Amino acid sequence: MRAFEIQSQFGLDNLRLAERPDPSPGPGEVLVGVRACSLNYRDLMTLLGTYNPKQKLPLVPCSDGAGEVLAVGPGVRRFKPGDRVAGIFSQTWLAGPPSGAARKGTLGGPLDGMLRELAVLSEEGLVPLPAHLSFEEGACLPCAGLTAWNALFGGESPLKPGDTVLLEGTGGVSIFALQFTQMAGARAIVISSSDEKLQRAKELGAWATIHYVREPEWDRGVLDLTGGEGVDHVVEVGGAGTFEKALKAVRIGGSLSVIGVLSGAKTEVALTWILMKSVHLRGIFVGSRALFEEMSRAVGEHQLRPVVDKVFPFEQAPDAFRLMQRGGHFGKIVVAVGR
Repeated sequence: MRAFEIQSQFGLDNLRLAERPDPSPGPGEVLVGVRACSLNYRDLMTLLGTYNPKQKLPLVPCSDGAGEVLAVGPGVRRFKPGDRVAGIFSQTWLAGPPSGAARKGTLGGPLDGMLRELAVLSEEGLVPLPAHLSFEEGACLPCAGLTAWNALFGGESPLKPGDTVLLEGTGGVSIFALQFTQMAGARAIVISSSDEKLQRAKELGAWATIHYVREPEWDRGVLDLTGGEGVDHVVEVGGAGTFEKALKAVRIGGSLSVIGVLSGAKTEVALTWILMKSVHLRGIFVGSRALFEEMSRAVGEHQLRPVVDKVFPFEQAPDAFRLMQRGGHFGKIVVAVGR
């Protein structure tokens, strides 16, 4: 089979197409013919060596993939050949809260990821795809979709109709969160530096938008839009450059879900903002299989379709990463694999 590998050292130029032996499923395992992968910022950081500089190489990148079951090993009961499936991000996190073991069982590092034609995974590490989705759409669910779902529905104060949500940017997680907000009968405020992307967000149902370059004190704009109260939920993907303003924009008793570090991982913040506003501060590490299955039921019930910006042929996977590095996408970037 063909697989893309980060070979002897990190960097985009070291993502190379390689030949590997075709794998076979053992007891409790499933052979998946991978049909599509989607890219996450974590995948780009892994490729560049900034996510885990100690990651052992070579490594097949990409946490997200969807495909068709080609064969099953002895004892498999959950799936049969022909089933359409997606791999879960953490192959060892099936239900409940996260654990140390969950961090060690993640696809795309430390485990080989899905940017390959064939993958053998535990039957416990797969979920069925919603029937209405293509493989390209289904490949968007495992990380970006589930992260957004966990942020909005997995905490102590799940999103409810009438709530207001602040979304930073228009990448995969933020656009999924916009779709889930619409699905729940809530309102989304989207910030971006692109008028074109803000217009597309409005077309997807954003209640309000803010151009954060023209309005650098965008937290004040959020407060103005909410009558001085602040939003009920913040999906915080920006990191160091946005965290303090996000704290100022959330209402007293609201929820702030920390997901990304697009503008850096270290910041100095006055703890009084967290204390005095009684903020529910949550770090989101994607989610469990049980939460994935919950999300999939909702996606199927509402016939929700992920927003795919561009699909690259398998051989052009490095170009897909270059597009992500430029930040030129709206929604998800997908690589069609197939065989």
